[in-house]
Amino acid sequence: MKITVLGSGTSSGVPVIGCRCAVCTSSDPRDNRLRPSISISHGDRRFVIDTTPDFRTQALRSGLERVDAVLFTHSHADHIMGLDDLRPFNFHQGGRIPIYGAADTIGTVRQVFHYIFSERARTTFVPQLDTHVLNGKPVDLHGLAFEPIRVLHGRAPIYGYRFGNAAYLTDHSEIPEESMEKLRGLDVLFLDALRHKPHPTHSTVETSVESVRRLAPRRAFFTHISHDLAHKETEQALPPGIQLAYDGLEIDVA
Repeated sequence: MKITVLGSGTSSGVPVIGCRCAVCTSSDPRDNRLRPSISISHGDRRFVIDTTPDFRTQALRSGLERVDAVLFTHSHADHIMGLDDLRPFNFHQGGRIPIYGAADTIGTVRQVFHYIFSERARTTFVPQLDTHVLNGKPVDLHGLAFEPIRVLHGRAPIYGYRFGNAAYLTDHSEIPEESMEKLRGLDVLFLDALRHKPHPTHSTVETSVESVRRLAPRRAFFTHISHDLAHKETEQALPPGIQLAYDGLEIDVA
């Protein structure tokens, strides 16, 4: 199994529009961050977690040629607004694509993209999608089980996912204890680490370092990174076994 980081940035992306800070003007390509998403390769199948507003660029840049399913963490704009860019995959694959999420997430997706799900939609002009509501239990996708992991994004409960020996958690300010227990024995763990300064709906670098200490995955990667964090300097200060994710990073999972 291989994970590709499609985007590692926060909701505004990096560089931020109109910003001239050191990170937004950095020549280090790892400081250029599209909105947060990953793809997962499992045999000849490809899965995506979140379709960001940058999804078309991400798919082209990473060479993504098929999508067998999409799993959504939640329905904020930086995680769903690239949904319409699934349409070319319908053409190439010749079938409908299932999308998964919590009930409120799927409800919002159907409302925002009402033209896709309307009974009067013309099939050649909209993505062909089947919606599936997750009830907190694992879902098997072509032999790979995805287990929803409940986390808190401020006051809002959303999902991260565990799949095999890897887990992807983004946009979280707290990981409940019952969810921590589902994250033991991992090879790869992704965690939100927005910045050093506290934020009401996101984890800080320091909080995520403590989560890694408790969970002891073999490797940890921080994502959803703001322009407050320069890649090189931040990563040099992290404990062994923890790295900052960056766009285009590919990780083989044991």
